[in-house]
Amino acid sequence: MTHSSDSPIGVFDSGIGGLTVAAALRRRLPGEDIIYLGDTARVPYGTKSARAVNRYALECALFLLGKQVKLVVVACNTASAVALPGLKGLLRVPLIGMVDPGVASALSASVRQHIGIIGTPSTINSGAYQSRLRELSSTARVWGQACPLLVPLAEEGRLDGQIVQLILEEYLRPLKRHRIDALILGCTHYPLFKPVIASLLGEGVALVDSAEAAADEVEAVLLREGLLRTHGSGSIDCYVTDIPRRFGQLGRRFFGASLGKVNRTDLGYEA
Repeated sequence: MTHSSDSPIGVFDSGIGGLTVAAALRRRLPGEDIIYLGDTARVPYGTKSARAVNRYALECALFLLGKQVKLVVVACNTASAVALPGLKGLLRVPLIGMVDPGVASALSASVRQHIGIIGTPSTINSGAYQSRLRELSSTARVWGQACPLLVPLAEEGRLDGQIVQLILEEYLRPLKRHRIDALILGCTHYPLFKPVIASLLGEGVALVDSAEAAADEVEAVLLREGLLRTHGSGSIDCYVTDIPRRFGQLGRRFFGASLGKVNRTDLGYEA
């Protein structure tokens, strides 16, 4: 199927966190229409098996292709780490994940090439960030830390306070011992904790949010393919696989603006 510059960009995540990526796209490419899918009935992906994540990611991508999108952003770090290679072999539109943009930004930001990664258990256990960093830099020393409690905290709006401070101190302690100078926030929810993380790590550690880097890559791909929309004002249409109301209520925290009506879809399965 032939797409035009007026076709929308598709973005999917396991839940609401990918709206931080949609927000970065809106800032970078204000003329582009965005169709966002949050698989909220099956969130989080980060504790699921690789087989399940691969299936979920394919179903999400196929839903977006049914909306005639010209490019798909896999805004879920777990799906990027686990399922992106398989998706690239199956789909015929450009696919952009979170791993490569985050890795490139980290290598650029790190002086000593001592790089930490925080993410869901599935993202960390996949080794995708670690192997890619070592592939691109023979001098990189890399440490990963799974942080399973941060996603539910973010979705409950618990972004600071004593409990958050104590949990992050525990998660970051091993990375601080390794004297990292760059930290990849390997989950789309984690930028919401930037102030607390920055205060715990200090000014000498660069925090790498791959959402902005992914938006840069989307722009470059659309330019290369002649699909960049240069007129009009873009919109966002949101779909979820569970209760739309709560997603709409939380959406402003992640997207920075109202989402309007949020639609529900089953993706062909019974949620």
